[in-house]
Amino acid sequence: MIEHDALRATREAYDAAASVYAQRFKDELRDRPLDRAMLSAFAGMVTGSGGGQVADLGCGPGHITAHLQESGLAVFGVDASPVMIESARHAYPGLRFDVGSMAALDIADGALGGVLSRWSVIHTPPGELPAVLAEFHRVLAPGGHLLIGFSAADDPSHPTQVFDHTVAPAYRWWPDHLSALLRESGLVEKARMARRPEPTERRQFQEIHLLARKSAADRGNAS
Repeated sequence: MIEHDALRATREAYDAAASVYAQRFKDELRDRPLDRAMLSAFAGMVTGSGGGQVADLGCGPGHITAHLQESGLAVFGVDASPVMIESARHAYPGLRFDVGSMAALDIADGALGGVLSRWSVIHTPPGELPAVLAEFHRVLAPGGHLLIGFSAADDPSHPTQVFDHTVAPAYRWWPDHLSALLRESGLVEKARMARRPEPTERRQFQEIHLLARKSAADRGNAS
């Protein structure tokens, strides 16, 4: 019930903020060369491992989905907020966007060459995160890649820290702790990028990107 209430509250909050959010973030990559580089590396890893479809989970208004499509990936977006999905479909009519939950994806086992989760797990209650990561593992093909972005906790003795996100309550994660959770789900970290905040930024949190891979020999959830 707690997790269900958290998902519902987050969905309703993003429904209410969708128009403002879409306007605020539509050009965010323009001034983020490191983010663009990590997304490019992810696209190259997916392509180099045989390609396949890529899911942008927690896609919001679809701007990152569109960026990945421009990078040559066969990509679609998924978000729990119907209003966000409506906004994405309006902005990018040539792309596919579906309403869905990361905890129960309507995607076949082993169907994807890549999963992007860019700041989409930050609203997941800590007790639910392993199940979400297991779902990422389930939908990835053997050899598939995950790029996950999140805000870093600043104390390893408290690997999960709550913070007051603009839209909905959220969590920061100690990077090594989240990497260990990925490993427990069958996804092994291959690269990491940490971006320190600029002095002018409102939140003084490190931003982390972890690039992980499902073993090519792992065919337990491959279709």
